[in-house]
Amino acid sequence: MRIENLRNIAIIAHVDHGKTTMVDKLLRATDAFRANQQVQERVLDSNDQERERGITILAKNISIEYKGVKINVIDTPGHADFGGEVERVLRMADGALLLVDAFEGPMPQTRFVLRHAIDTGLKIMIVINKIDRPGAEPERAYNDCLDLMADLGATDEQLEFAMEHVIFASAVNGFARLHPSDETMDMYPLLDMILDDMPAPDADPDAPLAMQCVTVDHSNFVGRIGIGRVWSGTIHAGDTLLVVKNDGSTQTAPVKQLFTFDYLGRTECNSVSAGDIAAVVGIEGTDIGDVYTDPASPVDLDPIEIDPPTLSIVFEASTSPLVGREGDIVGARQLKERLFAERENNVTMKIEELEDKSGVEVSGRGILHLSVLMETLRREGFEFQVGRPQVLIKKDEQGRTVEPIEQAVVECPDEYAGKVIEVFGNAGGTMTNMATGTTVTHLEFTIPTRGIMGLKNRVLNVTHGEGVFYHNFLEYGPYAGDIGGRNNGAMISMTTEKAVAYALGTLQERGSLFVSPGTECYEGMLVGERNQPGDMVVNIARTKNLGNQRSSTADISVQLVPPRTFSLEEALEYIIDDELVEITPKTIRIRKRLLNATDRKKAAARALNSNRA
Repeated sequence: MRIENLRNIAIIAHVDHGKTTMVDKLLRATDAFRANQQVQERVLDSNDQERERGITILAKNISIEYKGVKINVIDTPGHADFGGEVERVLRMADGALLLVDAFEGPMPQTRFVLRHAIDTGLKIMIVINKIDRPGAEPERAYNDCLDLMADLGATDEQLEFAMEHVIFASAVNGFARLHPSDETMDMYPLLDMILDDMPAPDADPDAPLAMQCVTVDHSNFVGRIGIGRVWSGTIHAGDTLLVVKNDGSTQTAPVKQLFTFDYLGRTECNSVSAGDIAAVVGIEGTDIGDVYTDPASPVDLDPIEIDPPTLSIVFEASTSPLVGREGDIVGARQLKERLFAERENNVTMKIEELEDKSGVEVSGRGILHLSVLMETLRREGFEFQVGRPQVLIKKDEQGRTVEPIEQAVVECPDEYAGKVIEVFGNAGGTMTNMATGTTVTHLEFTIPTRGIMGLKNRVLNVTHGEGVFYHNFLEYGPYAGDIGGRNNGAMISMTTEKAVAYALGTLQERGSLFVSPGTECYEGMLVGERNQPGDMVVNIARTKNLGNQRSSTADISVQLVPPRTFSLEEALEYIIDDELVEITPKTIRIRKRLLNATDRKKAAARALNSNRA
């Protein structure tokens, strides 16, 4: 039976196409806030990093009420590194709003999220956003969306629904229209279309209970909270449930508290009926894919498969000579405890201690996915160090070695296309498609994840900053062999002192610097990059020899080029195997794993002898 007073919809889009802003306007249109209430923009991006980076990291559930119908809205991440969230939460929805920028049209990660929506069988309504943007072409963007859906194998029914249901909107200005030239200045056409045409949940509240956990929240007070859609029956506070795990094992557990979503918050309730989304407290150790069902007449649901991580990084306690100066938490035990706590509520990451207890290996979906965790730790006062990201290589069913392969897309001015193709060729990439426009060339490549690391800067350099570069995980493919890494050597400090302008002035002739005068440096720390291969140990504290003769140029100061600074992601992509990134609440430093130059020479000699043997 159809639950007519309920709708479950997801909002999917490429990064920065306006999902979270659209949710803001839907909340305002349905009077979620008081008239005098001060509300920040992108209210759902509550995490500090989400607001600073301008991306959604965690999928979030809210509900709005319009004309007596409750609409559960799921705001999903657009970045492929957080695709683990998208895959699961789409199962809670019956339909999806596909947001596309009217100027940019469908982008690489539009393809990524749309594929999941099509595979889940959702009805898809197209929303062409930012139609007021200069240079916007709403009709072209709409036609490109339909072409993309056909490309991804959408059914005839899904295509017909999308052709008949399109909205032209400007989320930032708070209007949605049936046609770009309409004069409508509110969101009601979109809300009306959701009510009239999006399918209501098809469920039976009187059947045996079946609910599946698709996302896990965590509270320090009540532990794990399982969130999912009730597929059939009714769940009551105080019920005893049969919990069926993904591996087929079972346990019974009581429902201690039950919540439903109400605008931006959760409301405790006594029961939740089929079709609605619930949060359940009391299922100890609950995990993604757990089925909550009636012990007397259990119901089977398909298990949920989460795409495996593709990259791993080892977290270690900092061994820097400057340890403890900027952070409050520096111990290996505290770092391990904090990472194991993260394992409780971040199910898309795999977190395990190394066998020799020297560190904790954290595996995730990409550099951004892992760096968000590092940024969270440094804001909490941790000091730690991490090694180079390692691609997770495995054996397939035929015993062949396979590695993760990414799909990369570059759009750049025509004159730089050749240089971009050369950069990808040197990194193990294969061009799969090339389309030339009037001024812009669209290039598509498949490339091993190993080759992607550090590629963004090279693409920006050869396109003079005009290239647009996106990539996302495609599949596991045959191992591509050795891929060249960083070509240039490093300048490595020989002493633990502050950098001096005179020394840096002579060093900048040999390459680019990472430090400025007065920066605290230590033996083994990278202070710059050479213009040629091979590492070079340098004295960053060398001063000018003073004689008793006054020079006519003595008062002319040294002219230094501003140092190259690294974001966390850039530092992780820059380092090679014998280097580490030291992370503190205030600073990101790059250092050698072995700080002493003699120790590094001995290690290199041992490695050479073992290779000969």
